[in-house]
Amino acid sequence: MPASSTDSPRDEAWPGLPCKALDVLAQRCAAAASTEDVAAVVGEAGRLVAGYAASGLGGHLLAGLISALNDRAVRRVIEITVPEHRLPAVAWCWLALGSEGRHEQTFVTDQDNGLIFSAADDAEAAALRELFLPFARDVNERLDRCGFSFCKGEVMAGNPRWCLSFDEWRRCFIDWVRRPDPLALMHATIFFDLRPLYGDLALGEALQRLVLHLTADTPAFLHLMAANALQAQPPLGLLGDVVTEAGEHGEVVDLKKYGARIFVDAARIFALAKGDGAVATRDRLALAGAAAGMTEEEVAAGRDALSHLLRLRLARQAQALARGETPHHGVVPEQLHGVDRAILRECLREARRVQQRLKLNYAL
Repeated sequence: MPASSTDSPRDEAWPGLPCKALDVLAQRCAAAASTEDVAAVVGEAGRLVAGYAASGLGGHLLAGLISALNDRAVRRVIEITVPEHRLPAVAWCWLALGSEGRHEQTFVTDQDNGLIFSAADDAEAAALRELFLPFARDVNERLDRCGFSFCKGEVMAGNPRWCLSFDEWRRCFIDWVRRPDPLALMHATIFFDLRPLYGDLALGEALQRLVLHLTADTPAFLHLMAANALQAQPPLGLLGDVVTEAGEHGEVVDLKKYGARIFVDAARIFALAKGDGAVATRDRLALAGAAAGMTEEEVAAGRDALSHLLRLRLARQAQALARGETPHHGVVPEQLHGVDRAILRECLREARRVQQRLKLNYAL
């Protein structure tokens, strides 16, 4: 399918919070004539959402707003870039991966993306890849100029490893699931959260269905994923107190590595085991938690704990941005007021309970 006749991009409604300013930014992004115009909108949108974060808006809503804004920006950059390249007349789709795929981005984010296209065989795939790569690299470069920095691990569509035909992607996932190694488990935390973002969305959705079929039928792989997920333990002491670690930002708790990640990893395993296509962590818990043995109360507690952790993380990042500092994922518990310190402690205890469910389910 030619790029000019690809499916219309799916544009999620703003996740709550009716706000004229956001609608205006969405319209400006859709009308942007250049990468620089998109970059200007991204900057304004970031400042607007940072204001919401500083006011204490809920974590799920904040991350959803950031991700929705970023989706619009990425789609517009792709639309601007497509006419400048002679793309082959085959079906293709831009894939969002990792936190972008899950709609859980924060003010600290880089690119995680890939490209999938149709090809009759490996020889044709190799030829088509050479035609798609200049386009994909151009998009990656433009996104970097818009504030979405290059992925340090080079998980980007402009990397030949992640600009693949459907059959090549299929073989990658089969290898990861059926012959897992540490690298495959690392890839699972990124690629198993894929979401079709632009182009022939049906092609990306077909890949999603393939992944679910593979994982649901391979419990041994899920067992290894569960064991890997338990490597990051909630930072709690013997008496249930929050334990910090020294870093360049002082005595902090990394709310990504030792907080949100625990819920993200567990929910991913629950969803893959059930064969559920949800990608966002809150949806995975809601739709697959019961099948994993969680009660309604436990599911609600897990979703709320993740939202609180996102709120704390985003609020600290917004404060850093307001001071002209580089935001990060850490929080200094002593800088929180008493209620937020108590919430942080309870969220980490909930993370430990979610890990206990993993241990029980997979006899770890």
